[in-house]
Amino acid sequence: MGDLKGLWHLFACAFLFYFANCIVIPSITDVTMEALCPGEDRCSLAIYLTGFTQAITGLGTFLVTPVIGNLSDKYGRKTMLTLPLTVGIIPLVILAFGRRRPFFYAYYFIKMFTGMFCEGTMLCLTHAYVADKTCERRRVSAFAVLSGISTAGFVTATLTARFVPIFLTFQISAAVAISAMLYMRFFLAETDGGASLADESCRPLCSPSPPSDSESPAKLPILGKVSSLFDMVSLFRSSSILSRAAVVAFIDSLGSSGFQASILYFLKAQFRFSKDQYADLMLISGVAGAISQLLLMPTLASAIGEEILLSVGLLASFANVLLTSIAWSSWVPYFSSTFVVLSVFLHPCLRTIVSKRVGPHDQGLAQGGITGISSIASIISPMLFTPLTALFLSESAPFDFRGFSLMCCGFAQLTAFFLSTTMNSAIRSSKQKFSNGETTAV
Repeated sequence: MGDLKGLWHLFACAFLFYFANCIVIPSITDVTMEALCPGEDRCSLAIYLTGFTQAITGLGTFLVTPVIGNLSDKYGRKTMLTLPLTVGIIPLVILAFGRRRPFFYAYYFIKMFTGMFCEGTMLCLTHAYVADKTCERRRVSAFAVLSGISTAGFVTATLTARFVPIFLTFQISAAVAISAMLYMRFFLAETDGGASLADESCRPLCSPSPPSDSESPAKLPILGKVSSLFDMVSLFRSSSILSRAAVVAFIDSLGSSGFQASILYFLKAQFRFSKDQYADLMLISGVAGAISQLLLMPTLASAIGEEILLSVGLLASFANVLLTSIAWSSWVPYFSSTFVVLSVFLHPCLRTIVSKRVGPHDQGLAQGGITGISSIASIISPMLFTPLTALFLSESAPFDFRGFSLMCCGFAQLTAFFLSTTMNSAIRSSKQKFSNGETTAV
């Protein structure tokens, strides 16, 4: 990992950020239920409120993230990272002061709007920062390490939440979020926008791999300095492979967003899970994912390529969701969560495919675009799956299948898997055309 020495301060910021935001996840369902439906195991209002919040945040992410990514191409990654790390502190501080209904509503209202500037932009900017610091051949491994470090923050947070009382959880979360922002401002260095990767001095270390798209070696042109959604559309329409990657990201996010919004309420209704069970389940997923991303994925990526790993990740995600939806005993969700060992390949590989097909001046726009496209699905997903989840967890369900909405989410991810196989075929075709000397853009 010596090649990643310029990224360790970024990794530390990512670890602290995800620790601060993930430590509250095991508790937030209980806090929500207690504020809205005290003493009950089912609460349609909580499900609808969660879905509404997800939709509003997704809409904002779609509008904001490509713009922030484009601005980071112009003004720098560190400058724009200040935004998500700062605004993310506010909702955590609110619940650190109290969890009664007024505090709860204030938290959810502010969380909707801070989430627009926080969740998607952190993903976009950290991946753009890594792309500025690593050459194409090593980029998938660097993305995997970034995802593994972020997952390690999630694991540590979940483990901490398992043994910390709820009132102290939110105070720790707020303190760590403030620490992440201060650490970033004092220690993280600004990138050079990938200029050093073009220097002859770095070529021996980062010996370029053969171009993986017929658009290479010439990169896509810079799209201009005006931050606009039209730039994102132009970028993704300029390559059929980028367009297909966007469709895969959208369909996968449609299923995964619906699954994430519904799974905790399903487990509470089906098996009476509470904070401790949620923490245990997330801990299993997190440990498996972190080990896989840090140790397994870099080795496999260099051996078989990110395209195949992407399809493996999508298929594993489908298996996880399907098995959870038909869970007949409380141990089944724990077992199905082990599929995370393979499903964590998905996002680093998809972002690597996108990153390799744009130039250094468009990395922020490209990563922001893929995040924004995924967020569109986060808007649509609650409209589809929130009413479905509430219906099948209620007494008036048309038939007895509480996991029906989860199974529908799984079929969306299965669709994304089939779409990824067609994208992989296009990538292989473009490689063959390039090796034969053809230069027509794919």
